[in-house]
Amino acid sequence: MDRKAFDAAVIGGGLAGWIAAIELARGGKSVVLLEKSNRMGGRARTADKNGVLLNLGGHALYRSGELYALLREWGVPLEGGPPSSKISAIWSNRVFPMPASPVKLLASRLLSWSGKGDLVRLLLKLGRTEPDTPEAINLRDWAEKEVRDPMVRHIFYALCRTATYTQDPDRQLARPVLRQVRRSLKEDGVLYLNGGWQTIVDRLEKMGAAAGVRAMCGKAVRAIEQTDGAVSRVVCADGEAFELAHVISTLPPADTCRLIGSAEHTSLYRWTKEARPSMAACLDLGLKRLPGPGRDLAIGLDQPVFFSNHSAGAKLSRHDTIVVHLVKYNGPGESDPKADERLLEKTMSLLHPGWEQEVVVPNMPVVHDYMHLGRTNRFPGPAVPDIQGLYVAGDWASHGEMLADAAAASARRAAQQVLAELHRPGAEPVYAAGTPECQKPHDISKGGA
Repeated sequence: MDRKAFDAAVIGGGLAGWIAAIELARGGKSVVLLEKSNRMGGRARTADKNGVLLNLGGHALYRSGELYALLREWGVPLEGGPPSSKISAIWSNRVFPMPASPVKLLASRLLSWSGKGDLVRLLLKLGRTEPDTPEAINLRDWAEKEVRDPMVRHIFYALCRTATYTQDPDRQLARPVLRQVRRSLKEDGVLYLNGGWQTIVDRLEKMGAAAGVRAMCGKAVRAIEQTDGAVSRVVCADGEAFELAHVISTLPPADTCRLIGSAEHTSLYRWTKEARPSMAACLDLGLKRLPGPGRDLAIGLDQPVFFSNHSAGAKLSRHDTIVVHLVKYNGPGESDPKADERLLEKTMSLLHPGWEQEVVVPNMPVVHDYMHLGRTNRFPGPAVPDIQGLYVAGDWASHGEMLADAAAASARRAAQQVLAELHRPGAEPVYAAGTPECQKPHDISKGGA
């Protein structure tokens, strides 16, 4: 092992892990990044299946979000394009043009005249800089109060599901959802990336290496040990240990909790018990062609589904294969893999009859967590208050952000707090377990040579 001193360890090699590690390294600190799999990226990975590029997790990068701003600040190139503007709505097993423009709104058979007026008022309200929304109101209560027409409420809930990857209007906090929907409705709201999200991961990995991050794949962490209520050591599954006083875990809360002895007495345990994972069943496909012309984007109104032709905005294959994404958003406890698969296949057949004959590659990923009613602490992290030196980041450690934006923002919060701690007067470096005394610098003021 390279007997190098590490000021901090970052657990997890996804977006949050790399952002936190780079921030620490650029702040002049030595950092080791530990990833249990044999490949970096977490849910930002992109699988290459015979030249077809399929994203594992979320697919849309929000141009007004925290992640986009950070990547632009760091000079990361972001090439791609927006989703198709050809939008359809699925209602009662039929496909209708979605009223996404004034002309389509007036011609829409989905809405009555009063409903059309209600939709216009809703879109104007959503376009405000910051909606006047109480912090503790849930999404359904807000919608029932603000949206009179039932069909417009269906459209509103569909927009919320699509923007947040979450189907839980009775528990979701309305304010962060409305902020996310507003971002999605902007003219340049969403970017699909050429080459998929792996392009971001690969660039961050190179930047991390240049900054001095020591990254290790295949390095599962077995325990985060404490001494007198403070982090003292990280132990890996292969027995290697790092003696250090600052750890940023970007794992899901339950996974971080399992690494801590007597975790049931900590805030981390409470965050784990209060978490409500957001789950989605996805069908990502490579098709030789789209059987249903003009149906590049479709939103389910009476079913929680969303379809998008990603190849309409981005280059995602090394040939002419069309990459499409179909997702069903599951509410808490609603997941039934077989039923989800049947609904996804039925929806594909409704939009693009005969799609089975065009398939090149299928894929089934899942996504994570969100802000909701019932949290004792509205904003978990970055510090775990009961364990000195332990910090958390990831899409679940949101302070109002969503999805990848929450991962980026929480990683930066955690790294900045660690840097503040390490820059305190009197803070001393901590060394990897087994570092010989001869390799540690001597303090000349204490008589060292």
